[in-house]
Amino acid sequence: MTDLRNQRRMASDLLKCGVRRVWMDNDRLDEIAKAVTKEDIRVLINGKAIKSRQIKGISNGRKQFVTKQKEKGRRRGHGSRKGAKYARMPKKDRWIKTIRPIRTYLRTLRDEKQISPTIYRKYYMKAKGGEFRSKYHLETHLKSDGILKGDKL
Repeated sequence: MTDLRNQRRMASDLLKCGVRRVWMDNDRLDEIAKAVTKEDIRVLINGKAIKSRQIKGISNGRKQFVTKQKEKGRRRGHGSRKGAKYARMPKKDRWIKTIRPIRTYLRTLRDEKQISPTIYRKYYMKAKGGEFRSKYHLETHLKSDGILKGDKL
């Protein structure tokens, strides 16, 4: 077998890839061995006797599967958790998530004249005090007090 290290090196320079990524056609090895200059190698590259192999990458398949599972709400059990309860979801963030919908709901009711400003203020302060767990909880309160007409209940 002929030594093609020089040809491989020149081909890697021309193809702008590593020496190990240079592919040579086994049927045309004697033709490649006769190539001495870079111009000869360039002719062989154009003639498809020498090519560069594709870069080996890392598959994203497993990562994509895991992210899809996480979107569904999987992989959140005790074994997957690192960090304390309030490090994962701080109390303030949780409070913001509950209070904002409640306040926007109260605001829309007031703007649509379904509740008076005094009732709005009363329930706003109750919400601020943490009386309502959610928007739905506030809604049930308003309906049970007879302030809001019951559509859903």
